[in-house]
Amino acid sequence: MKTYKIITCIFLFISMFTQACQNDDETQGNPTPVPPEEEVPSSEFNYIYNQGTDGFELYRIPAIVKSKSNTLLAFAEARKARSNGDSGDIDLVVKRSSDNGKTWSKQITIWNDGQNTCGNPVPIVDDRGRIHLLMTWNFQTDKWGAITNGTGEDSRRPYYTYSDDDGITWAQPVEITSSVKKEKWDWYAIGPCHGIQIQKGIHKGRLVAPNYFTTRESGKVTSYSHIIYSDDYGKTWNPGEPTPVGGVGECSVAEIGEGTLMLNMRADEGFYRKSCTSMDGGLTWSSPQISIDQIDCKCQGSILSIGGAVFLSNAASATERINMTIKKSTDNGTNWKGQYTVYEGNSGYSDIVELSDSQIAIIYEGGEKRYTDGLAFKVVSIKSIQ
Repeated sequence: MKTYKIITCIFLFISMFTQACQNDDETQGNPTPVPPEEEVPSSEFNYIYNQGTDGFELYRIPAIVKSKSNTLLAFAEARKARSNGDSGDIDLVVKRSSDNGKTWSKQITIWNDGQNTCGNPVPIVDDRGRIHLLMTWNFQTDKWGAITNGTGEDSRRPYYTYSDDDGITWAQPVEITSSVKKEKWDWYAIGPCHGIQIQKGIHKGRLVAPNYFTTRESGKVTSYSHIIYSDDYGKTWNPGEPTPVGGVGECSVAEIGEGTLMLNMRADEGFYRKSCTSMDGGLTWSSPQISIDQIDCKCQGSILSIGGAVFLSNAASATERINMTIKKSTDNGTNWKGQYTVYEGNSGYSDIVELSDSQIAIIYEGGEKRYTDGLAFKVVSIKSIQ
């Protein structure tokens, strides 16, 4: 019996050694495929705009809409120098997709004013097919601090343009500062993210763009949210009243039921976003309230209304810009129970758009090293937001 066991062990050893040698030889000539479970996963990011391309070090501040011709338009700030932050040579650009984001056109420059800053895109698609675009401008060396304390070379000014050929060409930008910005307001920011056209109620057809501004009160800089609107398809623009109290800033607007608008806002203090509502088409607003379902790290977010649901995208973290998340509310924003994690890592500003009855898409700032590595695109099934 012992002799039999010894012979068996020797036979097994020789077989294993022979097989190992054969595998080594095969590997040298024809590598063995890696099993599917061990394959290196593809990139988390489907970048529409990638840093260091087309002569720009950085792309930020995304916005996205779908045209009446079913073309996706992805807007961004193209920044010449990362080191200049939100100031300096910044152009406003757009890319187009006719296949729901599978492929994108070359970059189209909407607004280039030399070394000055052109940004904060807020696109609105109306029922006639025109694509309206609200934007802001500031002098090349004026930073946020200088403008908010009144020591800048110039001020922050809002502009308007539009496209009638599905975003291929754009009208010369027209300044609308005197119509919508009060003299005592310092910093002024359109959006950033998409605006809306009201679909129901007595204000049906009104174009609405979300905005915020800063003003000095008793020597302290205070920010307020509000909207600007047009009742004549963009020919003229008017301001709605600010939120009753300050401490809120970058905001997004959605229509939630007939005659009601919601503003969802970045808060200056605390760890949660705030929201308020308007029953008069954005002319006045209720007092902003904290939403404990919307954790936030003082970053921009976007809301979108589809049927009886409202969706929110933001970097859902209290401490840093990470964890890009889409949430869903089925009770007009009272509770946000549905949730889908887009990307757990570095992520910042975002915007969302309806693709179909069953899908939405998100464009967001995200990257492995920094949240400013690029502007990524992802299609999300509405059923997955649970």
